[in-house]
Amino acid sequence: MQAHAEGKGWHGVLPYPKVYADLVFLGGKAFVEGAPRPLDVAVRRSTIVATGDISDLVGPSTEVVPVGDGLLIPGIQDAHVHPVWAGLEAMRCNLSGLSGLAALREKIDSYVRARPGGGWVTGGGWLFPSGTPKACDLDDIVPDRPVFLYSNDHHAAWVNSVALRLAGIDRYTPDPHDGRLERDAHGNPTGVLHEGAMALVAELMPPAGPGDYAAALRYAQAHLHSLGVTGWQDAILGEYAGYLDPSPAYRALAASGELTARVCGALWWERHLGLEQVPDLIGRRTTNALERFATPMVKIMLDGVVENFTAALAEPYLHGHGHGLSFVDDESLRDAVKALDAAGFGVHFHAIGDAAVRSALDAVAASGRTAKHRHQIAHLQVVNPADVPRFAELGVVPNIQAYWATHEPQLDMVCLPALGQERTNWLYPFGDLSRSGAVLAMGSDWPVTTADPWQAMHVAVNRALPEALLGQALRPEQGLSLSTALTAATLGSAEANGCREAGTIAVGHHADLVVLDRDPFIAPAAEIGQTRVTQTFVGGQRVYGVT
Repeated sequence: MQAHAEGKGWHGVLPYPKVYADLVFLGGKAFVEGAPRPLDVAVRRSTIVATGDISDLVGPSTEVVPVGDGLLIPGIQDAHVHPVWAGLEAMRCNLSGLSGLAALREKIDSYVRARPGGGWVTGGGWLFPSGTPKACDLDDIVPDRPVFLYSNDHHAAWVNSVALRLAGIDRYTPDPHDGRLERDAHGNPTGVLHEGAMALVAELMPPAGPGDYAAALRYAQAHLHSLGVTGWQDAILGEYAGYLDPSPAYRALAASGELTARVCGALWWERHLGLEQVPDLIGRRTTNALERFATPMVKIMLDGVVENFTAALAEPYLHGHGHGLSFVDDESLRDAVKALDAAGFGVHFHAIGDAAVRSALDAVAASGRTAKHRHQIAHLQVVNPADVPRFAELGVVPNIQAYWATHEPQLDMVCLPALGQERTNWLYPFGDLSRSGAVLAMGSDWPVTTADPWQAMHVAVNRALPEALLGQALRPEQGLSLSTALTAATLGSAEANGCREAGTIAVGHHADLVVLDRDPFIAPAAEIGQTRVTQTFVGGQRVYGVT
């Protein structure tokens, strides 16, 4: 290509100046088309402009990133996560990772002593492998201030007697239609509120300020970038169980340029309302249409969790507890999905039990499936084998939380005895879903469990935690190959998040790229969880790591 130089008395011809890449990744392998292979990559501005032999694009100002013995992969996208909640809990009484009542009490006591005075004590992350904690376990260490602590899965809250009294909760308080009070043999509330019952106390708590939500999002974004996550789907945008809508925090960071991730949001479907909320959801989608932040999805929670017997099952739990809870009846669900689909929303279902999974699939089948964004079902703990092929047939994305597909105390001590052997053989059928042709996406559900995608991929492949002993795999025939798991965490999740120019290393796509410290494909499968990120780029800009 030539350019004409205009000048008095001179009519020579000069070539355009050479245009070099801003950033190149050299001398290593990249994950493309499902496998690592030697490949160099060039980036200009925010886009991948060349792959292969890019030596003529390296100029004097080009930044060179040597890949070496590591691996260059597309940016990971988390298809189901709650970053603002995670950030808020890190700023409050954070009980994550603690084991046993004594350790929980010690942490709560030290937190309260460091913050004397009045006011609520809030936080979360507690986990009891069997049974539930009690208000009396809090009363002696926090006797004069209300306490509200979310469980690790955010489907229950642990409160003290002060909080119960403030809410007027006693033996005569009925269970709400979408929740349950944990009670003793005499019907007295013992201090744990399940599902919708959390609102009885949560509505009394003073909300955190906008500055706290923005700070929580900054914390969470930095953590996710350090794990190679370049985009995500926030799985609840709306008021939920004492949390405010995180959307204003996203808008504030997007406006200031601080939002470096690509964020898709799922607007919360209020299950006590009906189709009258659809116009408001459409309006919020318009308000949230900003650079790197959009809300094209609607989240509908269909049931609870097996651990507290609120997951919806077609056949009852063993040893009592009934069928669990269905938060939206089938007719209302079909009407909602049809209306949301017609309005251009993708629907993001929470479905743990087999009855909830079937209800979601039936609703999609009845909708006509015209929405631009893919409908998806998250969690999928108990799936009737007859429903597995329907995901591919209906084009529904299985949004999997792979880290859960393993033996751990709560599953083994609470869930499996309540489900029985037949339904144990239905747990987390990720391998069958993949083999049936469904496009898998992968999410962490952080802060419920770790945000580290390599821990999740380790379990996806091995069906056991990294520290598990040999022979402890959960349904190992449902394991995925590492290629399938990584594709789900990149391309599959990008598609679930509506980010169609991400998820692969291809010319014309966003330069959302991650450098790993190793090639996990050449290491033993038992070492997948040891993989670490050295650098993360979003749109060609380094958001984690050093030069």
